[in-house]
Amino acid sequence: MNLPDTARQRKALADRLTDQGHLRNPAWRAAVEAVPRELFLSSGVFLPDDESGLWRPVTRESVGAEEWVEIAYSDQSLVTQLDGHLTPDRAVEPLPGFPTSSSTLPATVVGMLEALDVEDGHSVAEIGTGTGYSTALMCHRLGEDNVTTIEVDAEVAAAADAALEKAGFSTWAVTGDGLLGNPHRAPFDRLIATCAVRRIPYAWVRQTKPGGVVLATVGPGAWSYGTGLVKLTMREDGTAQGRIIGRSSFIPARAEAPVPLSGDLTARAAYVDTERRTALSPAVLEQWMPAFLAQLTAPGVQFVRACSGDGRATTYLFDTRRESFAALSEGGEEWIVRQGGPVAIWDAIEAAVTAWHNAGEPDVSAVRLTVTAKAHTYSIEGDSALRWEHRID
Repeated sequence: MNLPDTARQRKALADRLTDQGHLRNPAWRAAVEAVPRELFLSSGVFLPDDESGLWRPVTRESVGAEEWVEIAYSDQSLVTQLDGHLTPDRAVEPLPGFPTSSSTLPATVVGMLEALDVEDGHSVAEIGTGTGYSTALMCHRLGEDNVTTIEVDAEVAAAADAALEKAGFSTWAVTGDGLLGNPHRAPFDRLIATCAVRRIPYAWVRQTKPGGVVLATVGPGAWSYGTGLVKLTMREDGTAQGRIIGRSSFIPARAEAPVPLSGDLTARAAYVDTERRTALSPAVLEQWMPAFLAQLTAPGVQFVRACSGDGRATTYLFDTRRESFAALSEGGEEWIVRQGGPVAIWDAIEAAVTAWHNAGEPDVSAVRLTVTAKAHTYSIEGDSALRWEHRID
């Protein structure tokens, strides 16, 4: 199927992004107007079906050229792979699954590129090629020889490379583990990650020039929200410092994707060491900043809500690495919290959220981060109770 020229749609997208305040630099606007997003969706997309909770496969052949172009330039993230292998052109009916690759919301893509503060001649490493759309924008802005993009999934990488070639960019596309960076092309002036990581790999720090910038989404837990976009500046002594510049949500790096908990959750939480009441509802963990604090306080914890046969809801927090758990159930005006294992998960989270309340509930943008070869240190300035050091084993 031949698609119509999308110059009008590209300009309209650039206009919307400019009006929304995401697109400010004329060079990035020129890239948005030049790069056809539809080229990077050749296998189709999965659209969410709100009624069924399933993913509906959509291809340009199944909906026609006009609707396909409308989808390609819509203001939404477009899922392009489920469960690490399934693409829309291989599916017929709506189906369940976990997104493992996507074409990110254009506002997010452009906002991150603007935040990189690139200059002419800068070299950039991109961790997570995905569809290749953001790669193409950087190639247009900086020149294809200045962009190195790394994708762990060989099939995704091949599709992105083909799309980049079709768009006219023969850039440095590498198939491999982006958490290791790419030492053969280093050092870089900028490094940007289009996947979420639990911590900033020190390889990224080593491979970025002093004064350079690393931009990535971090969340020390295994949650899909409560994460932040951190902007770090590299220092001459091999450390990096910066802050969270806003909320951000990305598909986790493939090597760090959480393994869903299986089996009987009540059995996992059967051996209780302590039981008490708490006035802090676990519903607070559905708020972005408390969720971020919970992950800082209990890195690696998984958050699960379940209902028993009689309809009673229980919230579980599992730290499988340290074999600890907290289970919270309704108990009148308060909640009953049962904890087991060497780490009292809810005690620590409750203390952190209380300290955050007492500090005036600062936003995630108040969080600072220092990265060294041995630790990640998060802090909110002026409050010693809001400081977390994560040692790197």
